[in-house]
Amino acid sequence: MPYSLGIDIGGTFTDLVLFDPDRGAQHNLKTLTTPDEPSKAVIDGARQMISMVGIDAVDINRVVHATTLFTNAMIERKGALTGLITTAGFRDVLEIGRERKFELYDIFIEMPEALVARTLRFEAVERMSPGGTVEVELDTASIKSVCDQLVAAGVTSVAISFLHSYANPAHERAAAAFIQENYPDLFVTTSFDVAPEIREYERTSTTVANAYVKPLAAAYLGRLETQLRKMGVTAPLFLMVSSGGLTHIGEARRTPIQLLESGPAAGALSAAFFGDRSDIAHVLAFDMGGTTAKLSVVDNSEPLVAYKFEAARTRRFKEGSGLPIKISTIDLIEIGAGGGSIAHIDKMGLMKVGPESASSRPGPACYGLGGTMPTVTDANLALGYLNPDFFAGGTMTVDPCKAREAIATLSEKTGLSVSQLAWGVHDIVNENMASAARVHIAERGKDLRKYVLVTTGGGGPLHGYQVARKLGLKRLVCPPAAGVASALGLLIAPARVDRVATIARSVADVDWAVLETTYGTLETEGRATIAETIPGVKEVAVRRLADMRYTGQGFELVVALPDGPYDVSSQDPILEKFRTAYREVFALNPPTDRIDIVNVRVTVSAPTGMEATVERAENGTTEAAVKQIRKVYFPEVKDFVETRVFERAKLPAGAIIKGPAVIEEPESTLIIGPDGTLCVEPSGNIVVDVAA
Repeated sequence: MPYSLGIDIGGTFTDLVLFDPDRGAQHNLKTLTTPDEPSKAVIDGARQMISMVGIDAVDINRVVHATTLFTNAMIERKGALTGLITTAGFRDVLEIGRERKFELYDIFIEMPEALVARTLRFEAVERMSPGGTVEVELDTASIKSVCDQLVAAGVTSVAISFLHSYANPAHERAAAAFIQENYPDLFVTTSFDVAPEIREYERTSTTVANAYVKPLAAAYLGRLETQLRKMGVTAPLFLMVSSGGLTHIGEARRTPIQLLESGPAAGALSAAFFGDRSDIAHVLAFDMGGTTAKLSVVDNSEPLVAYKFEAARTRRFKEGSGLPIKISTIDLIEIGAGGGSIAHIDKMGLMKVGPESASSRPGPACYGLGGTMPTVTDANLALGYLNPDFFAGGTMTVDPCKAREAIATLSEKTGLSVSQLAWGVHDIVNENMASAARVHIAERGKDLRKYVLVTTGGGGPLHGYQVARKLGLKRLVCPPAAGVASALGLLIAPARVDRVATIARSVADVDWAVLETTYGTLETEGRATIAETIPGVKEVAVRRLADMRYTGQGFELVVALPDGPYDVSSQDPILEKFRTAYREVFALNPPTDRIDIVNVRVTVSAPTGMEATVERAENGTTEAAVKQIRKVYFPEVKDFVETRVFERAKLPAGAIIKGPAVIEEPESTLIIGPDGTLCVEPSGNIVVDVAA
């Protein structure tokens, strides 16, 4: 019987979901992440899952994986020693950037540090014109001289980013071929393979980032694949990409930069899926784990997609303070607010929570693994929100006494009781997440009032009710097995490929035959990658997009275009698509028809996910689902309240429960305030009416 296995490595927990599509049966497991060797938690968890369900490893026919490993490598600067080869005169493009400070008046500003030291950046003799004609022939002797110096310096990975290679990649390809033939131990990344589009700084930054994590990705993915094979898992290994799709392991090794936001992307897909099952078109996806919280917008059951983002920001909410990465990614905001976020008193005597995290080692104080700093999980345990005997489904033991002892260290400094301070920690985290949501929604010109909060992750249901109240939202949805929703999202995701090319010309000057050929080439490349990912695939969807702007503007708007093929009669429909999209963002159009197409894009996708999930049975009673009465703190009454704790698996469809209430399942805990009311839907979703 075929099973699908989804694996999501987070900063604190590694989540696994084993799904049987024939029966709609889902099996879940959370295990602590092993930061020093991430694949260990994956393999140990997979073995435990196979044993728990009672199947053979060969029964698994699909493995889908997401990881934050490569993002963390960039943030912590633990990637490969990397060199850069670029066109003569452009050695310093990584530091010159856009010549713009993200804080104009900050004289102590720290700009993002380049991933490649200046001593490891070299210039090659070559030059292409903006139109793609050769101005200076590539001198392979200069490439050899540079590589000799890079190898002598211990470099293991090389990025090649030549001027205007998006118009003609011949020199980059020739240089890469020369290096691979003469220096076979070097990993090579060319900008044309990673980001073949205009703007040198962003293109070079993306190429360098890919080169920086490429050896790490090759080693990790190779090791993981080998260990799965040794276990007897012969199924293909797929990887989640940041845009919310899947790719095969060969593509992931070639461009691991696509995987940077793979875990958060899976969470957004899962929120969209469960929102759709409750007939909710506009979702604010709220995924809170042990280390970070993620927020993303879902409209009409599709997460918003962006075509650039910044990694490793020195200031989390400041655009320009990170490394620009030109890849397709689900548009989300990420903040350092998770169960492991550490509470502390700053120099001004104010209490702050995060972004520093206790992670999985040593973890929160209540884990008893050596952690002593008070964290969000410790606060939630002290407030009665968590069951010490049922943490992670009873697979872990947590100590309420150690949690209170850790919180007491701050109580002495603030004069607050342990309960007051624990609520302060919980409330600060909620406000941090609500503030991030307000900014994220406002920057995209959306109306927050029409959204429903969908809570996922181990911490999302714990904090979702109070976050929804702060945002003024009327409803929230908590899907079944919310704590492993990202791993489930991996199994829902389609295979997806995004391709881009630069044409940079006025719409009035477009050669429509050439434009159609360009789109056709991108679609062919995308279909080929999809075919490698899912051999024999029949149902393939193609979407055409373009980066467009009014002539003279500095940046573009990504616009969904009509289906092809294109000819001169396509001009007016394409222009109208742009004008409509522009009005949606900026409210009105300038009085001009001079419009440019800068980049053309295609998205090619094919379904691979599950077709069904378990429906909630209607037998049983609400009272039979009560597992205990526990004292739980609620700010509405500013005290602990005797609260019914329900076992989620025993709640029948149609059950309606007035708060306060606690709903427990092995993967997460849902908290409902005194004025809230929940309803259990046949899909298994719990829908909560939130008191203002």
